[in-house]
Amino acid sequence: MNGKKRIILNAPYIDQSIFYPTGCESVSSVMLLQYLGIDITVDEFIEKYLDKQEFEERNGELYGPDPRKYFCGSPYDADSFGCYAPVIVNALEKIFSKKQESTGGETAAGTYQAVDETGTPVNELIIKYIDRGMPVICWACIDMREPVIGPQWRLRGTGELFTWISNEHCMLLVGYDRENYYFNDPHNGNGVIGYKKEIVEERHRAQYMQAVGVRNEQTEE
Repeated sequence: MNGKKRIILNAPYIDQSIFYPTGCESVSSVMLLQYLGIDITVDEFIEKYLDKQEFEERNGELYGPDPRKYFCGSPYDADSFGCYAPVIVNALEKIFSKKQESTGGETAAGTYQAVDETGTPVNELIIKYIDRGMPVICWACIDMREPVIGPQWRLRGTGELFTWISNEHCMLLVGYDRENYYFNDPHNGNGVIGYKKEIVEERHRAQYMQAVGVRNEQTEE
């Protein structure tokens, strides 16, 4: 990666603040989908493709979903949480499969594949995706705040005690320059915003280095 290079991909921007207070993962996904030319709204993504589960109390203990399998609560609810990369991969794959079926596999949209890039450092995401013209759905922390340990709940089905890392946030990684990584940040109307590379990498690690990329025939060449 050339330290003097500057790339910012021109992806559509959507603000989550009014209608989707905990919908950063869904909004970031839709920004990427719209960039790919797929006609979809955030509401369609949430209602038709995002797997969700609510919380419940049992004998004084809170039970809820595994964020690796479901969105925890509702993206429309400010008191809900979020979801992790596998949930977004699953939602995107549903969309890509439907698109392929509707076109008979004859369009570029039918060749897309969602990839769980959890564990991949941000600088490698840049090389694998941004340098090839593809934005990346990337987890970090709201406004690059410090991560906060907790709250906790029991996972429905297994009873395992799960600890959420608060200030979790999902954005669309769209570029970089010598000092910053750039994101379409759906929080609070932040728009296209640059954050220092070191702080992004720290916050990305705090959220288990989660990311979702999209591959097609061109990016695999």
